[in-house]
Amino acid sequence: MPKSLPLSALGIMLFCNVAWAMNVVVSKIAVATLGVPPLFYTAMRSAVVLAVLFPLLLRGRPERLGLVLLLGFAITGGSFGLQFIGLQTASPSAVGIVNLSGAPLTVLFAIIFLGEEVRWRRGLGMALALGGVGLAIGAPSEAGDPVGLGFAFAGVLVGAFASVFVKRLEVGAVSLQAWAGLASLAVMLPATLALESGQSEALTAAPLAVATCVLFAGVVVSVGAHSAYFRLFQAHDANLIVPLTLLTPLLTIAFGTWLTGDTIHWPLIVGGSMALVGVAIIVVRPSRTFFKWQLMRPKL
Repeated sequence: MPKSLPLSALGIMLFCNVAWAMNVVVSKIAVATLGVPPLFYTAMRSAVVLAVLFPLLLRGRPERLGLVLLLGFAITGGSFGLQFIGLQTASPSAVGIVNLSGAPLTVLFAIIFLGEEVRWRRGLGMALALGGVGLAIGAPSEAGDPVGLGFAFAGVLVGAFASVFVKRLEVGAVSLQAWAGLASLAVMLPATLALESGQSEALTAAPLAVATCVLFAGVVVSVGAHSAYFRLFQAHDANLIVPLTLLTPLLTIAFGTWLTGDTIHWPLIVGGSMALVGVAIIVVRPSRTFFKWQLMRPKL
């Protein structure tokens, strides 16, 4: 294993971080500015992922298909749908901080369900990360109402819980995206038809803008950035790759301030700093149950 990353790998990780950060901002624009119903936006994104990766479904059914579909939906459609609901009223910057809770929540669920042993350093990291996220959510500010941030946190909670059990699936990461796209579309399409309205109005009002958001989320982020991220682990040590993902929340705050006019107040700064330090501690400490890339796994 090389002891340093080549410039090409650093470039790929920069692309991934930019794509993940921009995804939060683009989704905010889609559901808040363009008025796309969040479950409908989730369904369209899942349809794009499924269309691109559909050939993978023809290679055969994975073992325990029901569990693959259930967990795939949880870490994609279920998690994304809740986050998109939250983004209707919450700022991208605050949601970026909330997403940092994924690593400590994954460790917490691993303790409960997989017997993960956590010593004081990683326990401190969990406390700092969750405390920082709690400060960002609970403090009154222009970052968004606590209800919206609560939905975003619920999305992270669902994704972290499902990620604990994804390790037990014998299916590749990209193939899992294909099956997850199928499961998410099967759930979200009837859900948006039953629970939401205004889908056609949002499409006809700004069809090009909506299509751009959906294609970016489905192709650039879910297929492109996610696949590139996992390919790096075939060639490089996770110790070199995973810490670089901590650039994502910083870029999310920067893009949110630039593109959607987010106002950054001290609770978000202090809470985000606490969460970043806590997640960094979690990432650098060894884990018996999880590889480091699983703790910081981007959403499918």
